[in-house]
Amino acid sequence: MDQQPQPVHETGGALDRRAELSEFLRTRRARLKPEDVGLPHFGRHRRVPGLRREELAQLAGVSVAYYTRLEQGNGRNVSAEVLDAIARALRLTDAEHAHLTHLAKPKQHKKKQVARTEQVRPALGQLLDSIDGVPAYVTGRRSDILAWNRMAAAVFGDWSELPVQERNWARLVFLRPEYRDLFVDWDQKASDMVAYLRMDAGCHPDDPRLSALVGELSVKSEEFRRLWATHDVKEKGYGVKRLRHPLVGELTLNFESFRLADGTEQSLLTYYAEPGSPSAEALRLLASWGADATKAGTGGPATG
Repeated sequence: MDQQPQPVHETGGALDRRAELSEFLRTRRARLKPEDVGLPHFGRHRRVPGLRREELAQLAGVSVAYYTRLEQGNGRNVSAEVLDAIARALRLTDAEHAHLTHLAKPKQHKKKQVARTEQVRPALGQLLDSIDGVPAYVTGRRSDILAWNRMAAAVFGDWSELPVQERNWARLVFLRPEYRDLFVDWDQKASDMVAYLRMDAGCHPDDPRLSALVGELSVKSEEFRRLWATHDVKEKGYGVKRLRHPLVGELTLNFESFRLADGTEQSLLTYYAEPGSPSAEALRLLASWGADATKAGTGGPATG
């Protein structure tokens, strides 16, 4: 008796941009309180969560009718200046501002470019192989894992053991139990993955593979459905990840994400430990164990 809701608005295998724009603005408005933006609060009996449309319109300097049309998904002819004003009124982050712009004023993409299989440049693959002792991998659109080095396989699992279509971070995080065990703060990892996919969806609402991925995860994972409904967005950046490795125990690794400047929308991610730390020693051990460590990783036959 599994429920199979449709949290994804689809039109012909693509995300419905108008519905996405409407829901994004509504959820951003709902999270603000009048006192957050310097407006008076008239008691506790407000019939809507967060700001009213007329309050948001006042803050942005636009008419209520104009803002209402926008929140209903009609972003046609909206100017960049108006979007900037609404973004300021909603206290949007840079990533959220960019997402709003993508939804309201989408760029045109050719269908054949969207469906094209992503490839990693040979020189980039050679660079990955030359990075010694540092887990590194390349992701593409939809957080697909495109290439990785030996240390990434030792830490995260040997992705070569998986079918190509399964080499996707969202699939790993939500559909494979061993990755729930791998990430100490799995809830944060899951939230980040959904926010990355939302950002991607704003840039490419006509990507049928992304729409299919979101639809599948929505059916198979209650956690994904809940997080997708928040409409949160986030850019890949940097930070710290704590892992629970089956061979060396807990790892605390810093990560950096580098967007490649070749127009492919691919990113290089690297993980490193503080010099002299227990995690640095654990990485050294994994590197010395080589293939044995890879086979015992989260994606290898030892745990898969």
